[in-house]
Amino acid sequence: VMGVEAMLGMEVPERAVWARTLLAELNRVLNHLMFLGSYPLELGAITPIFYAFTEREEIQAVMEEISGGRMHYMFNRVGGLKEDLPDGWLDQVDQTVAAVRRRLPDYEELIFGDPAFAERTVGVGRLDRETVLQYGVSGPIARASGVGLDLRRDDPYLAYGELEVTPVTETAGDCHARFRVLLRQVEQSLTLAEACAERLRELPGPVNQRLPKVLRPPEGHAYAWTESPLGINGYYLVSKGDKTPWRLKLRSASFNNVQALREVLPGHTVADIVPILGSMFF
Repeated sequence: VMGVEAMLGMEVPERAVWARTLLAELNRVLNHLMFLGSYPLELGAITPIFYAFTEREEIQAVMEEISGGRMHYMFNRVGGLKEDLPDGWLDQVDQTVAAVRRRLPDYEELIFGDPAFAERTVGVGRLDRETVLQYGVSGPIARASGVGLDLRRDDPYLAYGELEVTPVTETAGDCHARFRVLLRQVEQSLTLAEACAERLRELPGPVNQRLPKVLRPPEGHAYAWTESPLGINGYYLVSKGDKTPWRLKLRSASFNNVQALREVLPGHTVADIVPILGSMFF
């Protein structure tokens, strides 16, 4: 939708911009909780997944409330949102965010306090800064190797220009560092979600633009990129003035991130493949 709006020169209502930002951060937490729960399971630690999926369920209830969907929320539309926020929904967001934040120390104690987890991840699967730059690796994997690129700060979109986003970085570049970045990013996203909810409470107005029944963006092209939970997602859109795109090219974060495995895997044992693959978050 950002690509089409750029081609149309369309200004999205401010309330919709902040709501999109809030939804993006809640979705980021959903993504990271999935990996925080399942990654230790792959290494033999069963308990964390029960914690993570309890929190995921609470956030999914919030997303389902607003969109009606449980897997693909599909709330964004060209020009804004599908509809306005339901009454009481922001209260539900605040309660859920507070509940997840209260339980984050439990994750840290469960996982990082486990010597077996440290033994399987510290110094394993090192990815150095130079390799990150050569392969175009992005997102938490890049930031765990000291590359502090985050589009929310470096090329702000939605409402990120008005929010304080400091890239969460580590320098070790190993499996342990990648996992630690994810945990710290959950806390950061909860803070951003709280700020968005607070702003939306005092922001009246419409949530979408009036559109024609058939939308025909003018001839031209646009490129929109976002800081998705796993890294940079790019969307290249070409229009010939018709109601469907002449060309649409997606650049997924995982494609570049996985290419770096050819540099990471050599020299490790077969048993190390499990923590390394799990920490690449594809």
